[in-house]
Amino acid sequence: MNFKKITPFILSALFVGLAADRLNAQTVQAESPAMKIYRETPPKINDLVHTKLDVRFDYKKRYLYGKEWVTLRPHFYPTDTLRLDAKGMDLKTIAIVKNGKNIPLKFRYDDSLTVAIQLDKVYHNNESYTIYIDYTAKPNELHVKGSAAINDAKGLYFINPDGTEKDKPIQIWTQGETTGSSCWFPTIDLSEQKTTDEISMTVLNKYVTLSNGKLVSQKVNSDGTRTDTWRQDLPHSPYLFMMAVGDFKIYKDKWQNKEVSYYLEPKYAPYAKQIFGMTPELIEFYSKTLGVDYPWAKYSQIVVRDYVSGAMENTSATLHGEYVQETPRELIDAYYDAGRSTIAHELFHQWFGDLVTAESWSNLTVNESFADFSEMLWAEHKYGQDEADSHSNDAMQQYLNSPDAKTKNLVRFHYNDKEDVFDVVTYQKGGRILNMLRNYLGKEAFYKGLGLYLKTNAYKEGEPQQLRLALEQVSGRDLNWFFNQWYYGAGHPELKISYKYDEATKTETVYLAQTQDGQTFKLPMAIDIYAGGKKNRYKVWMNDKTDTLSFQSNVKPDLVNVDADKVLLTKKTDDKTLDEFAFQYFNAPLFMDRLEAITFAGAHQADKAGQKVILAALKDKYYGLRIRAIRALNMSNDDVHNAALPILTSLAQTDENTLVRAAAIAKLGALKASGNLALFRQSLSSQSYAVQAAALNAIGLLEPAESLKIAKGFESDNRGALSQAILNTYALNGTDDQWDYVYKKFMDAPAQNKFPLVRSFAAFTGRVTKPENAQAGITALKDLGIKYKQFGVGPFMTGLLTTIKGQRTKMNDEASAKAADEAVKAINDAK
Repeated sequence: MNFKKITPFILSALFVGLAADRLNAQTVQAESPAMKIYRETPPKINDLVHTKLDVRFDYKKRYLYGKEWVTLRPHFYPTDTLRLDAKGMDLKTIAIVKNGKNIPLKFRYDDSLTVAIQLDKVYHNNESYTIYIDYTAKPNELHVKGSAAINDAKGLYFINPDGTEKDKPIQIWTQGETTGSSCWFPTIDLSEQKTTDEISMTVLNKYVTLSNGKLVSQKVNSDGTRTDTWRQDLPHSPYLFMMAVGDFKIYKDKWQNKEVSYYLEPKYAPYAKQIFGMTPELIEFYSKTLGVDYPWAKYSQIVVRDYVSGAMENTSATLHGEYVQETPRELIDAYYDAGRSTIAHELFHQWFGDLVTAESWSNLTVNESFADFSEMLWAEHKYGQDEADSHSNDAMQQYLNSPDAKTKNLVRFHYNDKEDVFDVVTYQKGGRILNMLRNYLGKEAFYKGLGLYLKTNAYKEGEPQQLRLALEQVSGRDLNWFFNQWYYGAGHPELKISYKYDEATKTETVYLAQTQDGQTFKLPMAIDIYAGGKKNRYKVWMNDKTDTLSFQSNVKPDLVNVDADKVLLTKKTDDKTLDEFAFQYFNAPLFMDRLEAITFAGAHQADKAGQKVILAALKDKYYGLRIRAIRALNMSNDDVHNAALPILTSLAQTDENTLVRAAAIAKLGALKASGNLALFRQSLSSQSYAVQAAALNAIGLLEPAESLKIAKGFESDNRGALSQAILNTYALNGTDDQWDYVYKKFMDAPAQNKFPLVRSFAAFTGRVTKPENAQAGITALKDLGIKYKQFGVGPFMTGLLTTIKGQRTKMNDEASAKAADEAVKAINDAK
């Protein structure tokens, strides 16, 4: 599951573009007494062996009519009872299958959540039995709670089933994690369970189906339907079961002799290879890196509408939300964006999560921390070390900027709700912990240890202790200290670093202090000392809250680079001078070395050394740092302005990276210099939406009337940044004539695209003339605030609505002002 992409998607991707108001889903979860409850791994009484389903769908009622044959055996102790999870179903028949006959059994359905079945006799663990169930699943009648990773949990989703929503396809798809599968078939809905399966779906003949494993048969029926049967021959957990039905076009690729396929809506089918084409290379890279070949019969990826999360790693059949699906023009600006990193993330789950599955949600780290780490791993291989380090740093900052995250263990045996474990600790912190472990052990030992863990626990469940044992066996090193502090402890070091050189003794002293409350972290690290034109590396350990390290140096070092590999998960205060940071920028090799220097120099642009770093960074080899330098430029400083202007103009016109060009245009636009209009107008013809968006915004600052005409011309072809720029243009300068377009664009956008537009939409809502338009906007914002309140958006949305109220009051639109007041109350009152 990639929850980051709907958050972030923490819902962090939902909040891209909210600037200082950016919220994090995990920061608003209040601690409660229930957090003290120990969440044991559920006891195994019966084990799933095989699950056979025969299902058909009632689009009008939003029902699934199912027949199930589930084979089980007692885990160890004899038993004459069976309990299955079955949420909100009509259970018509439950029977034991004996000699081909169904013999009815007595059962008790508790709270429409679990069914207790009295078996026909006592069974022992050397014998299996098969239960037949005739049932109806009613997912739309369920009332279930979502999470920061998954904003709904009813398991089975009918999309536009009546065909009443124009331009939206009719689809059915499932979402099993964490316990959604038992909303559409009775099962033991626990991650520790493993079962093979066979799923037969009867659908209208015009539709395509997808499920786990291989498509083993297709039977055309006389009533215009077709029955497709999919078989998964290797055991996997029930939450990884999936179905999808709809009008999809299939692009077939391959890895070695296995089918690799991409399911897309027809209008996106021509771009299938451009969207997913790296998949075979990814499979090969992960297989070789881990020393374990991709384990399943095939690998499919499907993109669906209205998905409730980022993506989901169903065994051999990953399901993606719409954001992964981009047109060729969008892909011009994509680079290693949320969609590309999600493709990598979900594939890695086929090993970590599907082949070996977290024994319980307390141990979710063995699924999600690895998938998060894999995003950096693929970036490193495909896009280079700078891209990987940038991606890793973004993830670390998401964790560090979540105030309550430091109170939570990575392995979490005490929690309020299992959904709470899907957070920045499990994902972003966990990924950084694995990066530290790789650095400590070395890549060869680390990957060999991962391979041993996978082979030892294949098709079974796993927990971090098994990972520790595998890594210890390979490396020969004790790792209890590492797992105790990073997996079974909370928080992170807050590291203060200062320096002193003694000319008399030719000694450089480094003072390290951990200033955090709580545990003291044991920190192995590299320190590079640059002196006399040479670099010397020292491997050191920090074992105490404070540590003093001394190094001999014949001259005062130009730079002492603590944590020279830049892998420590820490909040760092580094007492370097501007000259030392400048030296670091030009001499230390890593992305983080240069980023730290740019950040410090950006705050010291009155100094020549700061200017030198910022101006040099405009031509940094990594586009992400060029963008940071552009945004950091203080153009009110004449020296900076005069030196940077020709560089910015060149970047805006010729940089190979479209996002750099867009950033340069935006910086020039903020100058509001009419002499740049020709450059902005020329940029409007770019194929890059990001470049067009920046040019449109820049023109809007100089020629508002012209920007309205340009925006109108872009209405028929815009995505991403350009969509936001159009809405921003209309919000600032438009009239009610543009309201219908803005409203539809906003309402039709999926959640992860809606939030970056919300500021502009709210601004337009506040200033339109017609009260009915303002009230429609207020209702849309209210509904959004209520739907995502549990993820922390409430204060932000009520703030927007309060501003709108003030605007409407000034316009004497009391009805809309009252509607805004009521919307604020509705969000505040929502549970």
